[in-house]
Amino acid sequence: MAFVGDIPADYDGAEYPDAEPSSRFAAVPDGFERLWTPHRISYIQDGQMPATDECPFCLAPGMPDQDALIVARGRLAYVLLNLFPYNSGHLLVCPYRHVATYDLATAEEVQEIGELTQTAMRVLEATAGPHGFNIGMNQGRVAGAGIAEHLHQHIVPRWALDANFFPIIARTKPLPRLLGEVRDELAAAWPVTEG
Repeated sequence: MAFVGDIPADYDGAEYPDAEPSSRFAAVPDGFERLWTPHRISYIQDGQMPATDECPFCLAPGMPDQDALIVARGRLAYVLLNLFPYNSGHLLVCPYRHVATYDLATAEEVQEIGELTQTAMRVLEATAGPHGFNIGMNQGRVAGAGIAEHLHQHIVPRWALDANFFPIIARTKPLPRLLGEVRDELAAAWPVTEG
């Protein structure tokens, strides 16, 4: 089947009446494909990102869950979507307490981080069907921690065909879903706990 952009050349408009193939536009095709990422507009518009030196993992729990991309809250730790994900569904588990490294976490915090990690894996398996996970913590800037001052564990769902040339050639990660949609889906699937 021949395609124009990402729409079949013989597309008649019935399936997606609002979509229009680029062949009908008044333009000369340039040979480039477009990667539409509307959720990233907040990173380039002035005033969208808080201008603060405060720790984002300390600020997030004080915000509404939807605004902070929080999926679930525990007693000592919480789960939120990574604002700069490696893959769709990339979650972080953070203690509420501002500690930098795993060895500074209490036994209770370590236990809850582990339990939330297990639940996050189950919720991702139920909602997104990943083939595997990368789970880990980067401790300190030299180890790759973007926010080294506040402990956080990464849970990255992986699929057999989730990597392609974008990260290697263009230093770009294509993400097929908007962060807010993923947050809402995961929050709705998160099991309700008593207490």
